[in-house]
Amino acid sequence: MTGEFFIFAIVALLTIVSSAAVVISKNLIYSAIALLFALLGVAGLYIFLWADFIAVTQVLIYVGGILVLIIFGIMLTHRITDVELSHSSIQRGAGGAVVAIIFLGLFLMISKTTWYSASAVEPDETIRQIGMLLMVDYLLAFEVASILLLAALMGAALLSRKID
Repeated sequence: MTGEFFIFAIVALLTIVSSAAVVISKNLIYSAIALLFALLGVAGLYIFLWADFIAVTQVLIYVGGILVLIIFGIMLTHRITDVELSHSSIQRGAGGAVVAIIFLGLFLMISKTTWYSASAVEPDETIRQIGMLLMVDYLLAFEVASILLLAALMGAALLSRKID
């Protein structure tokens, strides 16, 4: 077992366990924290796929933006701790059976497939090219999108204020 495989196994396990914790947890804050680790794990998986720009974008947009907005939404909601969340469902067994069948099918497919293996070639750096496109060729569209997102954030903050 190589060091790369060991690190990949840790990142994949972190992603799977954190994703399960998002769904299973009955506390919204704990689910949001588990979502943080799940999104960081997905960014780590992008790094293993040599998608460095997508990994950085994953961290900046989803972890730095979307997750912070989710946590703000949870924190700004009045009396969120008084709400009793229930995950009980009468169809939990049927859903578990469907998931088990899907995982069994995926496992059989993965185990019986002959995989092509070749030596990995490190790709060229993509961040510089994408940065030049964003900051030179498509600067106006990039700035308009950022102003639109800023206006949406200010509108959400205005709507979440307590009315006197």
